[in-house]
Amino acid sequence: MSGSRLVAAIVLLAVLSAIPAILPPYFLHLVIQILIWSFIYTAWALMGRFGFVSFGHGAFLGVGAYVPALLWNFYGLTPWLGIPLSIIAAVLLAAVVGYPCFRRRVVGHYFALVTLALSQVVLLSLVAARDVTGGSLGFTQKAVGHSWYALQFPEKGYFYAIAVLLWLAGLAIWRWIDRGIGREALEAISEDEDAAASIGIDVMRAKMRVTIISAGLTALGGAIYGQYVMYLNPETVAGIAVSLQIVFAAIAGGVYSLLGPSVGALLTLSLTEGLRVWFGTNFIGAANTIYGILLVLCIIFMPQGIVGALQRVTLPRRAPAKANATETPQSVTRRPSSAAQ
Repeated sequence: MSGSRLVAAIVLLAVLSAIPAILPPYFLHLVIQILIWSFIYTAWALMGRFGFVSFGHGAFLGVGAYVPALLWNFYGLTPWLGIPLSIIAAVLLAAVVGYPCFRRRVVGHYFALVTLALSQVVLLSLVAARDVTGGSLGFTQKAVGHSWYALQFPEKGYFYAIAVLLWLAGLAIWRWIDRGIGREALEAISEDEDAAASIGIDVMRAKMRVTIISAGLTALGGAIYGQYVMYLNPETVAGIAVSLQIVFAAIAGGVYSLLGPSVGALLTLSLTEGLRVWFGTNFIGAANTIYGILLVLCIIFMPQGIVGALQRVTLPRRAPAKANATETPQSVTRRPSSAAQ
């Protein structure tokens, strides 16, 4: 690790450590949510950055949130076991849907529609099983106070530490895939599956791998979010609305950069909460309308996301200086003119 990166890492850890001591409970609550949703958006970006656009991550999020909560309420099973079971359930769901899609070469808009239907199926199933899940009214988990066994903490500092570790783990996994040997294979598949297969890439294995990782991480984020808020409603943790929220926020921040989804979470959650507080009970629906308009404008004028736009502004300024520093008279004479190009 270079000296500048080491200093940046130390400063980041210092800031993260100081946040619980300096922020009021309300703002600490917002930071916890931003960190958890940053992890969820990063999990979706693992697929989205390679062209596998999924509108079904609300299904994995819902499974991750509901499974440990139901096991705790009805059987008293600790979330330390319920959360791994929810991840396994989400992975199996991703495999059941993903395998036939990838085997039958369902790609592009058709794959997006299949995942969109999956998200809605999970939402309707949660609503229909009202005797167990509480239906559209949702349900509240049984509270026991401060308990590591139940993973319940009245003090927000505990969940803040969990959210920070979760967020950092998501960034590490994103970087592992970005720097891993499988990245070139996934990029080749996103460009042309037939060409990728012709050079020996196992297309099915590569796509299933990233899909399963993305689904499992999304379920983990949903489980932690459910443990934090304690109240679950199908509309807030499953379905099309949540799936679109994940997609839009990740794209707004930038799916091709490490911190892009985190910036998207910071933007969307801060914007949503700020507009809600600003309008209050006046102009019901205006906050969501403004939020939607700003997201649309962001996607139209910054298709690479906020982080991508900032990189596009800063990198061209550095490139000429680097080129001039390495340029020699011989290279100038050999460079083709603009007219020839």
